[in-house]
Parts: sequence; C-alpha cells; structure tokens
Amino acid sequence: MLSDSPLFSLIDSRKATVGVIGLGYAGVAVAAALAGAGFRVIGVEKRADRIEKINAGESPIEGVEPDLPELLARVTKNGKLTATADVSALRQADVILIDVDTPVAADHRPRFAALRTACEELGRVMKNGALVIVESTVAPGTTMNVVAPLLEEHSQLTLNKGFFLGHCPEPVMPGKLLSNLRRLARPCGGATPETAKAMVAFYRSIVEGDLEATDCITAELTKTAENTYRDVNIAFANELAIICQNVGADFMRVRELVNKSPGRNVLMAGAGVGGHCIPKDPWLLAQGAPEEQALLIAAARARNESMPLHTARLLEDAFVEANVLMQGAKIAVLGYSYLENAADDRNSPSHALIAHLTEWGADVAVHDSWVRKYTGDLWNTVRGADAVVLMVAHAEYMHLDLHRLKRELRTPVLVDGRHIVQNGAAKEAGLVFRGLGRARA
Repeated sequence: MLSDSPLFSLIDSRKATVGVIGLGYAGVAVAAALAGAGFRVIGVEKRADRIEKINAGESPIEGVEPDLPELLARVTKNGKLTATADVSALRQADVILIDVDTPVAADHRPRFAALRTACEELGRVMKNGALVIVESTVAPGTTMNVVAPLLEEHSQLTLNKGFFLGHCPEPVMPGKLLSNLRRLARPCGGATPETAKAMVAFYRSIVEGDLEATDCITAELTKTAENTYRDVNIAFANELAIICQNVGADFMRVRELVNKSPGRNVLMAGAGVGGHCIPKDPWLLAQGAPEEQALLIAAARARNESMPLHTARLLEDAFVEANVLMQGAKIAVLGYSYLENAADDRNSPSHALIAHLTEWGADVAVHDSWVRKYTGDLWNTVRGADAVVLMVAHAEYMHLDLHRLKRELRTPVLVDGRHIVQNGAAKEAGLVFRGLGRARA
C-alpha cells in the first residue's frame, strides 16, 4: 500500500529522486521545474544532442522560452539535473515521469511505440515502491490497459503493491513552457485514490494552478477533450470564414458581432491548424467511440486539414485575376512555424501549403525568422516573386509595408491566411488581394 511507503515524506521533504523519460518540450520543462524546486532529477533521452545541451546548461528548445535557459543553467550547475541515455540511471528513482511522443498514424489510430519501449525499459530497472506518472497525452484507457501491464510484465512487480501508477497530462505549449506548467490546472489521475493524492502532493511543488485528484481515465479524457474542443471550435470558425468569403461578407466583422452575444466565442479562422497536440489529440479521444462514430471529431479534423489547400485555392483565384499561371510562378510563403512568434514547426500548415503549390508546378521560397532553416532577409525572399502568402502572424509581418511589397514583387499578388492585412490596405497599395473570410476587393 502507498500509505505504508516513505513516498509521501520523500515528496514533502523534496528528497525524492525523480526520473523524466523524454526531454522534448514537455519533459525538459518539467525536469527543470522539479530540479528548481529542489528535487534531484535524472532525465533520460535518446537524442545525444539534447543530452549534450542540457548537461552543458543550455536549452535544447529553439525559440524564446521565458526563464527556461536561466533555470536550466542553474539546475545543471548545482547538480540537481543531469541528462543521460542510460535508463538504468533510474534504478533509484522514487517518481518517474514519462514524456515521450504519442503520435497517431495515417489511419488515425495511435502508435505508442515510444511509450511501449519506455515502459519496457523502465520496468526492467524500476525499484519496488516507485510511482510512475504518464504525462504524455494518450487515448482513453491507455494508462491502465497498456502501461500497467507492460510495467508489471517487465518489472515482475504488482500494480498498487510493488509500484504505483497515474496519469497527469502535460499542459505545455511552445513559448509558454514554464508559465503553463506552473499556472494551469491539471487532473491528477491515479490508479487508486491514494495514488492520486500522492500525485497532487508531488505536483504541488511546481504547480500553482488547481490540481484535481481523479482516476486515470478521467485524466486521459480531460486532456484529449480539451484539445478536441479547441479543434472543433476552430473548425467552426474556419467554415464560417469560408461561408463569409463565398457570400461577400467579412468574417472578422461577423465574428465580432456574434461574440457580443453572451456565451458566444467564435475563435479565429486561419490557414491551418498545426503543432504537436491538436492535430492528433482528437483522434486519441475518438478511440473511445465505437468504430466510425466520432462524426463531429472527424468532420472538424477534415475541415482544419483542408485549410492549407483552401489557401492555395485563394492564390489560384488571385492568379486568374492577375493573368498569371501557377506553373513556373515564384511564390514567397511568409511563416513556416505553426504558431506566431515561435520556432515550433511540427505539423506546420505551411508545409502542407508548399506541398500543394509545388505539386502544381510553382517555385516556392519561404521566410521565417523563427525557424532556422528559413531565416534571412524578408525582402530578399519576396523580391521578384509573383505572389506572397501570409501563413503565420509573426510580429514581423503584422505591419508589412504593402507599398514596398508591391514594388518588390514581379506580380502584385497577396494572399492573407491569418487576418494580418487591414481591410482596404492591399487595394490601396495596388495589390491583387485574397484573404481568408474576406469578400473580393
């Protein structure tokens, strides 16, 4: 029984040794935060470059992450955090967090290879009495039906006697890793109520937001439902934007008026939904529905995945007006990350847009001062192009000089997929303009 173990006192005194498996966006943030709170933290990571950077006191995360570089430098210097590729370093860990990737395949079904491997490797070295917490986002039922049996099999320990298990989904997002970790509420789902109580005590060392003790499946559902809710609402906004565009209305004005009604909150439409979580978490949630019955989730995913193609069609329509052929046209895409003012380009809508344009025979150049591969001078990228497509609302693009843009372009075509350009500004500058959710100028 957990009540008979020293775990509560080890957590309370910050003398527990903590292991973190997976040092990506979520793992490195929670490892640094726990080390900063006084725990001895051992991070296990497959990638040698991440291990080298962390042990040198450097952040492995590109882009601006407030406080993270300073925290990492401090906790590695004082010896509270070390990174290694050797999972056997976790033999003495009292609490182990699993923060590995949990993707879905092309058939929309989860592929938990990294999670399974982590459980198998951990099981072989896990000590008696350890608390294992899955922070990776998973389909409902995964913690008890996948993780628990693997840990039992490879450790030869019994759940709730030899080891304890829970699920507390990570809340992080690029640009706000530590902020979200500290401030956002989290469900602490334990295999038993006593385990959930221990999880609340553990996370209270770094979390200021509400910590709710619950069961594993409720915690799994909470995280996947949260991201699915957002995906569905973005899909509605995108569909509304397309309707507004088709009938000659302004989506932003309609959105403004709708949101004046109590309880209404139409989100922002855009040229696509990217990132690590939202494109996959709805499919994880859908695993809890009977075969082919998650109709709303599937429809929302289809709408959001269609937006890069819709943006390409806007450009195609503008080229008809400008008398330009897509074949051989030079197109400058501004923005490659999935999120404004961040470097994370996982599931980037720009990647999908570029694939469409390239397939149609266009020559595509990309600028993004946040993504290392595409840094450079903005004006050198657009010079001589037949069109510019705004795909990310980076601060750098918010006040683009449209008159200069027209002078630099070979053909004055501008497509706005992120509501950056003010109504009438493109026409005043002499540009052929198409915007998501906008009537033709």
